[in-house]
Amino acid sequence: MSIDMAQFIDAFLEESFEGLERMETELLALDDGDPETLNTIFRCAHSIKGGAGTFGFGAISGFTHGVETLLDRMRNGEQEVAPETVNLLLRAVDTLRAQLHAARDGGEADPAEVAEVRALIEAHLGDAVPASEAGNPPAAGGGDSTDGSSGGDHGGPRGWRIHFRPYADLMRTGNDPLRMFEVLEELGRLTVHCDTDRLPDSVDAFDPEDCHLAWTLELEGDATRDQIQEVFEWVEDECDLEIEPLESGGDSGGDSGGEPTADAPALTPETAAPSDSQPETPAARGASGTRGSESSSMRVNTGKIDALIDMVGELVITQSMLTDISEQLEEDPSQMEAQIERLRTGLGELERNTRELQESVMSIRMVPIAQVFNRFPRLVHDISGQLGKQIELTLKGEYTEVDKTVMEHLGDPLVHLVRNAVDHGIEMPEERAAAGKPETGQVTLEAFHRGGNVVIEIRDDGKGMDADRILAKARDAGLVGPNQHPDRHEILQLIFEPGLSTADQVSDLSGRGVGMDVVKKNIRGLGGNVELESEPGKGSRLTIRLPLTLSIMDGQLLKIGEETFVIPLIAIVESLQTLPESVKQVFGKLPLYRLRDEYIPIVDLAALFGRTEPSPLPERALLVVAEADDQRVALRVDDLLGQQQVVIKTLETNFRKVPGTAGATILGDGQVALILDVAGIARMASGRDTRAA
Repeated sequence: MSIDMAQFIDAFLEESFEGLERMETELLALDDGDPETLNTIFRCAHSIKGGAGTFGFGAISGFTHGVETLLDRMRNGEQEVAPETVNLLLRAVDTLRAQLHAARDGGEADPAEVAEVRALIEAHLGDAVPASEAGNPPAAGGGDSTDGSSGGDHGGPRGWRIHFRPYADLMRTGNDPLRMFEVLEELGRLTVHCDTDRLPDSVDAFDPEDCHLAWTLELEGDATRDQIQEVFEWVEDECDLEIEPLESGGDSGGDSGGEPTADAPALTPETAAPSDSQPETPAARGASGTRGSESSSMRVNTGKIDALIDMVGELVITQSMLTDISEQLEEDPSQMEAQIERLRTGLGELERNTRELQESVMSIRMVPIAQVFNRFPRLVHDISGQLGKQIELTLKGEYTEVDKTVMEHLGDPLVHLVRNAVDHGIEMPEERAAAGKPETGQVTLEAFHRGGNVVIEIRDDGKGMDADRILAKARDAGLVGPNQHPDRHEILQLIFEPGLSTADQVSDLSGRGVGMDVVKKNIRGLGGNVELESEPGKGSRLTIRLPLTLSIMDGQLLKIGEETFVIPLIAIVESLQTLPESVKQVFGKLPLYRLRDEYIPIVDLAALFGRTEPSPLPERALLVVAEADDQRVALRVDDLLGQQQVVIKTLETNFRKVPGTAGATILGDGQVALILDVAGIARMASGRDTRAA
């Protein structure tokens, strides 16, 4: 029986990427050669190497073998755990990640980078690698023969005889002897002899899932015993295995010419295992498929699946109830009054079940933000080393869950903000010491839920931001007029304006005047906002607020003229009817409403969207006070309707971006309603967004 291994390749690649993340995390935490940490790193490398060999990714397996050997020497005390060795292993992790991406996408990793890192690892090991192995890495990793033999013309054996007798349940665990033989064939000239002595005497005694065969294999070439053992290492507890050298010029145990017997044909090139240099092979096709660079799969806790199944069961029961009511009405119309009451009850159950089913489905899309956070220890380690700074990164709330779509678009903005904290925020050690601070700076990345949002904070204990310097730069860039005198909070927000940079030098880290404006734009594109606080000499804090999901939200329905609009419930501060004495008219500007000790601009939505001409505010107008981007506006509406959850549909896919709106939804009566973007409305009303609605 032959198992199609391509179906398992996606799982192997996903687990390998997770293994690399674990390796990276443990390498960054490696302190004085802690044995348990080294063992964890070694196990990750060993699993990747074994899986790559099994699935035919020979170059990956061969490269990982050198990494594994170096790690093995480190955990055995034969190699010093030095910073340069750890940095080399981190670079090897990057190389392996590039190789796995290439295997997944059907491409090829940079051969020069692979060769350079391989050479550095070999230099650390102090071992010379034969040219044959360096030029053509083995499928299951290179290595010296345990008996000192290397084959070839150096007086050793001309090959190996392998007696492979699998236990009956070997194939039940997903192992396929044919795949192992294909990997062996990459190591030399392979001849296969099949032993059928264990085949049952009758069909009734034959179990197609059991392995009834055994093999004797003869491999001619320069392969070492270690290389052969590594091909079988995943099944070493599920078989009897003997490896013995073939005598030079002696009997190979087969036919005189070394050809396979009639009942045991040798493998042909058509069944050769795939390699990284042949992306068109089944293994590579299975790894790449039609996917892009982002994975379309995700792991889901079985508890969430069980809850979803329970909800489906409840829906089936409710559907049966409603069907029964329909049949009863058809059979006996005189029972209509009683059946209507049952119908109301059934519809109530349907509404409850639908809401719970929706929540269960949404919970499946929720993933821990650790999938983004885990990249930052390495980022901070590399940048701080490049800048000569001492920085300690603290991660908090890594298991805070967020919608997968939100998470996939969160990585780049967070990378930019963390880089800025390390580059601009944290001072050099001598500067911190002179200021009475510890030489090691602190950067904290924290996530938590608050209301209907996920909040992410990036804090540092660095030098903070110089408001006077920012203001001077903003005046030079024409962002602030000579007669404008913004307060400190307004000055700090200028950091997010396009083209403003306070860096003294342009480098690969900062100083080009791009980035923070893009960060804010991207966060707004996710329906969130970003706020900045900073205190000179004490540090800065950036706060990002994002919705838990981008597809469904709780909304308040508003009536404006004959049209219905939706405003996100989390944006509403309060609703009120105006008091004439609280309205202040300002010539040439929006009217203001005094709410307690604050003056809030009043926006006439009907006039803003061009539905009517601007009109005076009636004495008892209805206002909805909403907040976004730390700014409040009072929206003038005609009526407040009900609250309901709405499914967000983008307008840009089939139409275009409409200023002041965040999308649209379809209401229960089939009517299309626009979803209001409070931050966009505030910009339009103040004239900062010049596009017409």
